[in-house]
Amino acid sequence: MPKIPAVFNGLRIPVIGSPLFIISNPKLVIAQCKAGIVGAMPALNARPASQLDEWLAEITEELASYNAHHPQRPAAPFAINQIVHRSNDRLEHDLEICAKYKVPITITSLGAREEVNVTVHSYGGLVLHDVINNTFAHKAIEKGADGLIAVAAGAGGHAGVKSPFALVQEIREWFEGPLALAGSIATGGAVLAAQAMGADFAYIGSPFIATSEARASDEYKQAIVDCTSDDIVYSNLFTGVHGNYLAPSIRAAGLDPNQLPESDPSKMNFSGAGKAKAWKDIWGSGQGIGAIHEVTSAAAFVDKLHREYMAAKERIFQLG
Repeated sequence: MPKIPAVFNGLRIPVIGSPLFIISNPKLVIAQCKAGIVGAMPALNARPASQLDEWLAEITEELASYNAHHPQRPAAPFAINQIVHRSNDRLEHDLEICAKYKVPITITSLGAREEVNVTVHSYGGLVLHDVINNTFAHKAIEKGADGLIAVAAGAGGHAGVKSPFALVQEIREWFEGPLALAGSIATGGAVLAAQAMGADFAYIGSPFIATSEARASDEYKQAIVDCTSDDIVYSNLFTGVHGNYLAPSIRAAGLDPNQLPESDPSKMNFSGAGKAKAWKDIWGSGQGIGAIHEVTSAAAFVDKLHREYMAAKERIFQLG
């Protein structure tokens, strides 16, 4: 049986809210945690770097207060995403601030680095590393990560091309630790399906863009509501790494979503094509947004996930 660390005890449903570049903020993280799922945000969303200290103080103080008033149903833990690619010149600073607040869960992306894992472990934190294939999964665990996030085809932002069935199956052949699955998960039924495949958690991002707490434009939120998987474009043009983006934002930048050139994968520029900037102007999104029909609060969306999750379990019980 998979081994689940105690930090995950008490989750209302087995969901981790994925960190959304630019969009996630303390308000969203706090709402996710209070709703009973792991809330997460990228450290790089705090700008200038000094703001990270302020944001972590806000999150830890608000959740501590909430827990004191709700001892029977405390908030879920939160996570901070660290981009460990060598181009991130803030990494050392951000890790120090996270150590100061003993951030419970660190999500590492774009490379696995042993020294980062050592730093997080030094104060008792847990490291989950996101991977797009089994080879990277092995490397992450070999370098000291505690768990994995399998980023399958259809995930928002930088996503892989592997079927979730294949990716989870291959990882579970050798790894028994905590495993989350990302890729088009937007309903409670899909959360249960992720568990049925062998994952411990669903990793959900794009639906939270269409929430009142998200730091996204109204146009971006409405695009999440209006679009479906047919509107998702997979390209490496905008950052040098392949990712999934909303076609309407690409058209708004004066580009043809069906005729995008390839970018040099060795150059992670994060500046986009021409004047259009990745994430800010070119909007990331996963393929699961066809299930999103309104802009709502994070708590309301988690409530919906919970109802659907319980209904799906009941259906399976009846079939069994």
